[in-house]
Amino acid sequence: MAPFTLAHLSDPHLPPLPKPRLIELAGKRALGYVNWTRNRHKYQRREVLDALVADVQAQTPDHIAVTGDLVNLALEAEFAPARAWLDGVGPPDRVTTVPGNHDAYVRATSHRFGETFAPYLTGDDGSVGFPGVRRRGPLALISLSTAVPTLPLMATGTLGRDQLASLEAVLDRLAAEDAFRVLLVHHPLKSGARQKRMTDAAALLALIKRHGVELILHGHDHIHSTMWFEGPNGNIPAVGVPSASALAHGRYPAAAYNLFTIEKDNSGWRCEQTVRGLGSGFQIRQIKQARLI
Repeated sequence: MAPFTLAHLSDPHLPPLPKPRLIELAGKRALGYVNWTRNRHKYQRREVLDALVADVQAQTPDHIAVTGDLVNLALEAEFAPARAWLDGVGPPDRVTTVPGNHDAYVRATSHRFGETFAPYLTGDDGSVGFPGVRRRGPLALISLSTAVPTLPLMATGTLGRDQLASLEAVLDRLAAEDAFRVLLVHHPLKSGARQKRMTDAAALLALIKRHGVELILHGHDHIHSTMWFEGPNGNIPAVGVPSASALAHGRYPAAAYNLFTIEKDNSGWRCEQTVRGLGSGFQIRQIKQARLI
């Protein structure tokens, strides 16, 4: 059987930002808009995102995962362009997305992600919710949502008791199946920044330690990252990527994505990672390769 390829990108923060109505610029959005107009518009670039997506598509992966922050301030006018962009990435049966904190930036539009991207969230059972499960080839893609509205200057995420309880039931069920389990979530499971952390990461880590998955994919931090967490049969890799639309700036690298090649290896699994990212002249190049499992 041929290896299964899974591409992972995150945090496109789809530019450009539509001009907000004055009534929309209250509270947290006002600060976010100032940040966008003074800083973020300089390095969140559509031509970067387009170059990255074109390279992803040229690699012809079997599936593409997008782990959140498709929009910026969750303005009503952002969602239709973001849906059009995701439609251009690939059809719903070949692309899975989960929301990030910017997709639920304020309470007034926190429901819009689920409405707008429902075909890309729908599980194999036909439901739109979290956790969701999609079987693709040897993979079981398990979608989680940490997207909750937060106070100004905060970018935390939370799963909540109900989602954690449902996840335990999902992991129990998948334990009996011969599947390569991939957890998709926006926030990393460990963060040094209190204002950006997953608030109930400890509970998720406890579940993973008991039940296990093979791979965890996340975004949020806008950096290359590989962390290892304890599972029932060894350590589990958790891999993050830079923003898919970013020019290099400060401590943040330029846009990149990961391509995972997954196949059975005797009684276990083999998973190799290829990192491809933005080089000079908006060209996408290979940065590194590594074996994770």
